[in-house]
Amino acid sequence: MQKVTLGLLVFLAGLPVLDANDLEDKNSPFYYDWHSLQVGGLICAGVLCAMGIIIVMSAKCKCKFGQKSGHHPGETPPLITPGSAQS
Repeated sequence: MQKVTLGLLVFLAGLPVLDANDLEDKNSPFYYDWHSLQVGGLICAGVLCAMGIIIVMSAKCKCKFGQKSGHHPGETPPLITPGSAQS
């Protein structure tokens, strides 16, 4: 019974394909040039990736991973220091 049902569903799903005359109707509003879209997407992704690498490698991106947050002369120390608050 399952094989018959599965065969019927596959037949019904494929029925619209039998009715289609021209699979590439260029006048249809749902026709897309997939190759140009893929090439444009790859070019855009490549440019954005290159820009990201350039920004990370440039001197404009100053990472503060290795710097300690010390007090600079002329600044007042914070009022609450770690360990001073009691719960």
